[in-house]
Amino acid sequence: MSHADDHLAPDVTPFFDAETNTISYVVKDPGSSACAIVDSVLDLDYAAGRIATRSADAIIAHVREHGLTVEWLIETHVHADHLSAAPYLQRALGGKIGIGERITVVQHTFGKVFNEGTEWRRDGREFDHLFTDGEAYHVGTMPCVALHTPGHTPACMTHVMGEAAFVGDTLFMPDGGTARADFPGGDAATLYRSIQRVLALPPATRLFMCHDYGPNGREIRWETTVAAERAENIHLRDGVTEAAFVAMREARDATLGMPRLIIPSLQVNMHAGQLPPPGADGKRFLKVPLDVL
Repeated sequence: MSHADDHLAPDVTPFFDAETNTISYVVKDPGSSACAIVDSVLDLDYAAGRIATRSADAIIAHVREHGLTVEWLIETHVHADHLSAAPYLQRALGGKIGIGERITVVQHTFGKVFNEGTEWRRDGREFDHLFTDGEAYHVGTMPCVALHTPGHTPACMTHVMGEAAFVGDTLFMPDGGTARADFPGGDAATLYRSIQRVLALPPATRLFMCHDYGPNGREIRWETTVAAERAENIHLRDGVTEAAFVAMREARDATLGMPRLIIPSLQVNMHAGQLPPPGADGKRFLKVPLDVL
């Protein structure tokens, strides 16, 4: 793989959103003022239909306080549990919005679910950049590489930046296990193979989670290592076979309900975080497909 430099340690600042248990990151090149923002959150009070920007504003304040230059606004995948704040952050800070090139598969799948119509071109054009598997890029002077790690969704990517990797929903902390694989386009066997790619990174690689739910009442955590996951992950430590993992994952997924914000999240995030266009009266509306998900 590696076009990334596994001896180069980026400065990683986490931002935890308690409403969605999401961790966003500002990842700074240690050799310059350049940074990337990974998996940002736009606040949504779903019951009231109100959008707010508290989470994103905290990131903006941090970037400005430290004089950083935003080069990338990266989505590890199309999130089903929160809205992306990437367009809002881009207007304030600049940078290119990027996601994996398989976003087109997700757009085709959920374009049908949300009855988007034939006029919408499902080609990822709302995003500034579509990452390919193994693609090398830079944040400032820091070499990075994007790895296609599907299974949770078809478009999931792990971004390796120096000796840190941002795994999206592919993995959780060792005591949290792994992501569900039962959304449309998801697949437990594919997830198993993707996780093996992540766990093949150098053992000291720092892994940063997109979510943590504090299993068994412990404090929220979001950073671990490849070595710790291989030794301790409750679903997929070393020695767990693909067949055993698939059986566990599929049985567990069958017991899970849909995420609380899946309906607004998917229809906004597949459009690169753009909210639905306003009607003639200036009001915006989200759709609720019945008996589909």
